Amino acid sequence: MRFKKRASALIFHLLIIAFGFSMLYPLLWMLMASFKSNQEIFAGVNFFPKAPTLSNYASGLKGVSGYSFFKFIGNSFLLAAACIIGNIVSCSMAAFAFAKLEFRLNKILFSVMMLTLMLPFHVRLIPQYIVFNKIGWVDTYLPLIIPKFFATEGFFIFMLTQFMRGISNELLEAPRIDGCSTWKLFINFIIPLSLPGLMTVAVFTFIWTWNDFFSQMIYLSNPSRFTVAVALRMFVDATGQSTWGALFAMSCVSLIPLFAFFVGFQRYLIEGIAAGGVKG
Repeated sequence: MRFKKRASALIFHLLIIAFGFSMLYPLLWMLMASFKSNQEIFAGVNFFPKAPTLSNYASGLKGVSGYSFFKFIGNSFLLAAACIIGNIVSCSMAAFAFAKLEFRLNKILFSVMMLTLMLPFHVRLIPQYIVFNKIGWVDTYLPLIIPKFFATEGFFIFMLTQFMRGISNELLEAPRIDGCSTWKLFINFIIPLSLPGLMTVAVFTFIWTWNDFFSQMIYLSNPSRFTVAVALRMFVDATGQSTWGALFAMSCVSLIPLFAFFVGFQRYLIEGIAAGGVKG
């Protein structure tokens, strides 16, 4: 019986390892391709490079259109930081209102907010673009940042609402009796107690903003404002002068901040998702 259990456990773990490798294979292939020349990338099926080279990273970091790739990385960090601040501030305030404040139409407005999760982004794209174009925001970061300060992310509001509902009301009664205002209650008690949920919002916002290509491509046209996602597209030239090696190299470089950010806040991410999903 003990041998059968060990054998079954070994088989199970081998299957998990094989599945994990199959999921990581495209990423590993891209990493290996970043050390190959353009000719070797498409000349054979070898996984490992025959003649490893760092020229792809050197040429990729030089950037495109006269701008260094570090310029695009800085633009992405700037945009992601602004979006994180906007989502944390606005979504936490909206969630606090839904979770801990009693007002008319609370449940109805919460239901309407939940319905917005079912509205595809592409349905809102054209009306939003027309509005932003008329007020002169196209080719700036404003269309990508300003909406975040108005609690437009229904998923984050829902998650934080569920998290804040798990905070005991009795814990908040004492400061209320002592005359603590609603604003001070939110700043001094709700925010510290909701830190795992807020860090989850920060992680998801960073990942989604960093990887966002569609909306950034729509609103940004000046190469000096391009983010990493849009800049990577510039390595592929429709005329055939594509530098695939540099593209793969910079794609690997662009994954480093995502990996570091995820690993650094992984504990808060797991705690925030788990608490927000089971409390209500």
